[in-house]
Amino acid sequence: MKKEIPLIITFLLGAWMIFENFAGGIPWVRESRETLFNGGIIIMAFTYILGLYSVIFVNLKKIRRGQDVIHKVALLASLTLMIVLGFWGVTPGTPFDWMYLKLYVPLQATMFSLLAFYIASAAFRAFRARSMEATLLLVCASFVMMGRIPLGESIWGAFPDISDWIMNFPNLAGKRAILIGAALGAISTGLRVILGLERSYLGGDN
Repeated sequence: MKKEIPLIITFLLGAWMIFENFAGGIPWVRESRETLFNGGIIIMAFTYILGLYSVIFVNLKKIRRGQDVIHKVALLASLTLMIVLGFWGVTPGTPFDWMYLKLYVPLQATMFSLLAFYIASAAFRAFRARSMEATLLLVCASFVMMGRIPLGESIWGAFPDISDWIMNFPNLAGKRAILIGAALGAISTGLRVILGLERSYLGGDN
């Protein structure tokens, strides 16, 4: 029953969520949806506690093994400090707010700034016209970039119009095709989970 009960619960809740999506106008269905959502929020709160325990346990284990001790200690110390400061308050002007704005936000901005160099490197490799597709990508990207900067418009007034056409038609069509494919993949994965065909969330070899 250790596997059957989670499968039954998953099937019932998944089937109910599909049903209430089409019958959400019925009052008792709407009330049950709110109750389920509130229960999901409570469960999610417990998952944060489980995640916190997992982070602490895994990093302490690696510290005892002597694996990357400095970074692991810094992580646990920062985690503990933010939790302690959070109990004092998280409103503007509190130490927690100062740590978040003065340390976390700049570090996050630094990380994304470093990613820009990797993106530029990937773009440089992609712009090498080694095939018909790469050549088409290079031409379209060049038109889009020239249409987005004042220099391009000063060189040729049609650059902005061509750039807008590429973004509004070929690019948007490809974007929608990707979104449709992703939606179909999400639907198929959801059905596999509801029907019990996908059991990786149970853990182990299923």
